Amino acid sequence: MRIINLDLNHLNRLRIPVCACIGYFDGMHLGHQALIEKTIEKAKEYACETALFTFDPDPWVTIKGLKDVKHITTLGQRIELASRFGIENIFVLQFTSQMANLSPTDFVDKVLSQCNLKALICGFDFHYGKMGAGNYQTLVDENKFEVIKVNSVNRYDEKISSTRISKLLEEGNIVLANELLGYSYELIGTVVHGRQVGRKLGFPTANIEVSKEYLLPKLGVYAAYVLINDQKYQAMLNFGHNPTINYFDEVSVEAHILDFDGDIYGQTIKVYPVCYLRPEIKFQHIDNLILQLEQDRLMTRKLLECTQNNF
Repeated sequence: MRIINLDLNHLNRLRIPVCACIGYFDGMHLGHQALIEKTIEKAKEYACETALFTFDPDPWVTIKGLKDVKHITTLGQRIELASRFGIENIFVLQFTSQMANLSPTDFVDKVLSQCNLKALICGFDFHYGKMGAGNYQTLVDENKFEVIKVNSVNRYDEKISSTRISKLLEEGNIVLANELLGYSYELIGTVVHGRQVGRKLGFPTANIEVSKEYLLPKLGVYAAYVLINDQKYQAMLNFGHNPTINYFDEVSVEAHILDFDGDIYGQTIKVYPVCYLRPEIKFQHIDNLILQLEQDRLMTRKLLECTQNNF
């Protein structure tokens, strides 16, 4: 797989002919995967390679000056998922204010036409150019390459979208979010040192430092899987402030990994929330917290035994 950063000020015509899809692709959900499938299909027709255009940063950061924008996936995850689904070239458009202010015609001439496109695949609601003035029809009218529109992919009579999935995550509905994603929602982070409070309670936890870009799911306790060195483990995963004995202003991500006692400080691991168990609770007594954690562990084992073949 090739990753090619496209800067408007240093953009030379690419030699390799491609069929490409275009979008931000946050979450790389089933709707996005439909674009990728069509891209692969057209690339076979043209006997060329596949490509995917994405943007960095998020266009809303540049256009509206938004800060602290949250996403389901980071750029690195979008690239990894695109490769997993069969894309051979990733074009990362450096979305500066200069690019944001291009007219639809200039965006086609100065950006897309430099990429040796045989065909461009876009969603039915794709917009581009200054003020979003360009769309599928204006791409067709430019007549520079074949343009294919992919209609919405629906589930339960509603369009699958990053916004819909984000709302499900905020509600703690991991099961439906995973169904719309078409794969298991994951967070990637580094294990860092904590205060060792969980260990003293008999429930040692891995404190996981994740990108602030992530849209975290609803606060609380989840049955989850953790992937360490390609080995899968069951875990109790907590997103929250630890209100009983170790309060944090910022949301912490902690995993009590079942049947594991290795030293993983400094390692990058992946966590996969599977099912929401309960909200965080502020207990008056430590013994009550321990009893609740024991119940959480039993419930986690029970739930994950039923879902292990789906992970």
